[in-house]
Amino acid sequence: MMIFRGDFLTTQEASDLLGVKARQVRVLAEAGDIVRVARGVFDRTSVERHRAERGTGRTRTWAEHTAWGAVALLAGAAPLDLGDTQQYRLRASLLDITDPSELAIRLRDRATVTTWSGHRSAGDRVREELVIPGRRRLGLVEDAAIVDGYLHTSRIADLVRRHRLREDMTGSITLRHTSMDLDFVHRLATLNSTLAAIDAATSLDPRERGVGERALVRRLELFRENARR
Repeated sequence: MMIFRGDFLTTQEASDLLGVKARQVRVLAEAGDIVRVARGVFDRTSVERHRAERGTGRTRTWAEHTAWGAVALLAGAAPLDLGDTQQYRLRASLLDITDPSELAIRLRDRATVTTWSGHRSAGDRVREELVIPGRRRLGLVEDAAIVDGYLHTSRIADLVRRHRLREDMTGSITLRHTSMDLDFVHRLATLNSTLAAIDAATSLDPRERGVGERALVRRLELFRENARR
């Protein structure tokens, strides 16, 4: 049984939570994927975020373009620049998935997720530059203090510089940067709740994660129903 000590985890606790060996925990820390605060002690939030976004390492993820194709299919839209063979295989893979957490992990590489903090006035300005799926589509209350959205990879360095953001594991600004066409991402974000549900399904907040996972279960069921027609 794991014993959580406030905001920190021992190597063994992080190993148990991530489902990897202790040596791999140290490798993740050296790569900057999780935060080591002292010898054998790791930041709990960084470990939990890594697990939420990447799972235990036993689920294969889709490449960025394929992941966005899967998001499009689940949302009822045509994938961008995927051939007939790729679409056929992707549809077959989606039909085999019933676990929303597995789906969320497979879709992980649609974007690189980083968290930031800055001056309290920066949030509203940053929000205007992002594609934000919106929590209201899932029945969740919007929090004015939280910013969470997508932007193109080519724009993140400039946005961070202009708004003087600092990378912060517990920051209130979440930037999801992708090389996918942002007009396409915007279309998916405004089409229905699919993209919002995928984002929520990897939240560190248990209630929000549950809402996201339930919404993904419904999208998967709808996808299977449509495939039988």
